[in-house]
Amino acid sequence: QVQLVESGGGLVQPGGSLRLSCAASGRTFGRYAMGWFRQAPGKEREFVAAIAWTSMTYYPDSVKGRFTISRDNARNTVSLQMNSLKVEDTAVYYCAAAATGFPVVAARYDYWGQGTQVTVSS
Repeated sequence: QVQLVESGGGLVQPGGSLRLSCAASGRTFGRYAMGWFRQAPGKEREFVAAIAWTSMTYYPDSVKGRFTISRDNARNTVSLQMNSLKVEDTAVYYCAAAATGFPVVAARYDYWGQGTQVTVSS
């Protein structure tokens, strides 16, 4: 069982930066692939970034070069640094953990946090 708690969301102007953090419980955190997803009102949950237990990372084109995912297995945390934010990045951001594989689809993740709101607006 893994429990995830996100933090760091808020209101930022276009072009600004935010850093999201996800604190995970459980002694086997290092074995999980971790991901960030987001969901805007009226839209489906969207993949944002993933990091394997090896620290290999993957991003969709929509955030590549702007977002960076990282993990600290000693502290059971995963972070998402978001730079050059755009209005279209506005959404609730979710942290997720996958026990197997290195997935990019939400259905393959086993545990989810409750989400943190990110609003990009002038």
